[in-house]
Amino acid sequence: MIVSTRGRYALRVMLYLARSCGDNYIPLKDIAAAEDISLKYLEGIMSSLSKAKLVDGAHGKGGGYKLAKSPDKYTVGDNLRLTERSLTPVDCPEFENEPCKHAEVCLTLPMWLKLDRMINEFFDGITLSDLIEKREIQ
Repeated sequence: MIVSTRGRYALRVMLYLARSCGDNYIPLKDIAAAEDISLKYLEGIMSSLSKAKLVDGAHGKGGGYKLAKSPDKYTVGDNLRLTERSLTPVDCPEFENEPCKHAEVCLTLPMWLKLDRMINEFFDGITLSDLIEKREIQ
């Protein structure tokens, strides 16, 4: 599993918004400058985050973005599944809910399924608050 630049940037943006948590909207250009992300690239990321209702956006003077919920309500898993579509460790039809013709005889499938569960549980167990407060990751 390789997390894309889009996934890493989206997580950085969410952390930036979490650290700046409050009722004020932060202009997109300020986020782009603070995180050293191209404004054009960031627009696409913010569009995805907004559509998924992870952030609230406002247009016009005083507009920008802010978190829709408190930082402890967001998991890294939710963020990465949105941007990466999947955290699956292997390209196996079983992970896409399609029957695999080898599933019944595949000796490695249980291992891949367990790894998939471990990855999702790991990332779902980490909130933005955990990262901000530099809590030990278990």
